[in-house]
Amino acid sequence: MTSVFSQKPPTVAIVGGGFSGAAVAYHLAVAGVNARIVVFEPRALLGAGLAYGGADPTHRINVPATRMSLLPDDETHFARWLETSGERAADPGAAIGADAYPTRPAFGRYVDSALRPWVEKKRIVHVADSVVSASRTVRGWTLRTVRGEALEADLVVLATTHPGPGVPAQLVAFRDDPRLVADGLADDALNAVESEDRVLIVGAGLTAADVVCSLDVRGHKGAVSMISRRGLRARSHPQVPFPPEGDFVSCPARRASTLVAEIRRAVLKAVTEGRTWHPVLDAVRAQGGAIWGALDPEAQGRVVRHLRPFWDAHRFRAAPQVDAVLDRKIADGSLEVKKARLGAVDRIPGGFVVTLVEHRRVSVSPQTFDRIVVATGPAHRDIVRAQTYLTRLAGTGAVTLDDTGLGLKTSPSGRAVGAGGEADPTLFIAGPLARGTFGELMGLPQVSIYARFIADEVARTLSGAPADLSSSFPQPSQFETVS
Repeated sequence: MTSVFSQKPPTVAIVGGGFSGAAVAYHLAVAGVNARIVVFEPRALLGAGLAYGGADPTHRINVPATRMSLLPDDETHFARWLETSGERAADPGAAIGADAYPTRPAFGRYVDSALRPWVEKKRIVHVADSVVSASRTVRGWTLRTVRGEALEADLVVLATTHPGPGVPAQLVAFRDDPRLVADGLADDALNAVESEDRVLIVGAGLTAADVVCSLDVRGHKGAVSMISRRGLRARSHPQVPFPPEGDFVSCPARRASTLVAEIRRAVLKAVTEGRTWHPVLDAVRAQGGAIWGALDPEAQGRVVRHLRPFWDAHRFRAAPQVDAVLDRKIADGSLEVKKARLGAVDRIPGGFVVTLVEHRRVSVSPQTFDRIVVATGPAHRDIVRAQTYLTRLAGTGAVTLDDTGLGLKTSPSGRAVGAGGEADPTLFIAGPLARGTFGELMGLPQVSIYARFIADEVARTLSGAPADLSSSFPQPSQFETVS
């Protein structure tokens, strides 16, 4: 069949060059598609993005290097690169037993190293700029950048990262106050924190753990309090790994309560027989897409509203090095994890007076802090407002928020679903923004598989194959389980 793009080399524009966008571009280049592949990414490296583009040496990947890879079929690709590049030898602290938990920036350099030859061959064009608008044309799409440049594209892949943390309502009035750190992982965000400052961290997950490590490496000695509504600190990896166990898809649960009961039974069985909860949650993660797809919309909403904090605490485990810092600081009394939420917050000279409200709505005595750091994780519902080009796309009805509020509404074939309910055959959603459709798309192994799926869909479209909007992303349960 003759491609509709055969009269000219078509252009595929990828908006966002973090891991998701870089992986889509890489797989398109490797597949030899007859197209100009353009990646819009303001950072110098492709593949680093928000997650892997920082410089803090305490921020480590929270999955063993042998299970992090740009190539879904080659789990040890990154681990081998660490050896051959000299990165592992330069970071002796990365080693944990026979495996390694290197820094996040190291993973960003790894992905960039894989794409760099394709950039040098001009098979991938890296535009070091941000997109501010994407609009429909007769031909396809016109994208405009911050610098005012324009690009005509036939297909567009949205690979934008998730938004930063949302500032809690009690702190909005202090948004511009230098003693409030609105994003604890932003570059240089913690530089102004003094050694003896009393710090309140709003949030207790992996982001909060990274903030504690960043303060620790800077020599911070003051008291630190981490708060979350459920007091859930990110869990650690098991000392002895076990194979994933549990079948949650042969007779899939339709209701959230049924799913929880099945998981609890599996955990009880594992613990009773001398294992831990980890292999059961590993199985849930691997089968996450199929589990999510089987739940009815009401059940999906209940999972997001009530269960996501528990899932995140067990699913996103801290690297052993990070876990050790938290354990040390809890033991010496310089860190406490509280089950509480923000109450009244008042500004005083040199800091804040904060009333913390415990789980049963009993207000505790007001406490004084010199700094407040927000580490609540992505504000998913702000995704459309967080980026100008997405705001404009939403304004035209080209993209919409998904029903769960986790990202953008996406069809099973990876296309954007507009306000009219139709999937756009030329507009693709890559990365965690498709989480509302596919469920488990925050861990890198699943994101890597999904990126290749999107690349395959783009390549198929470029080949002239009829737009099969009913095609569906293979659920992760069909692949080897990774933790």
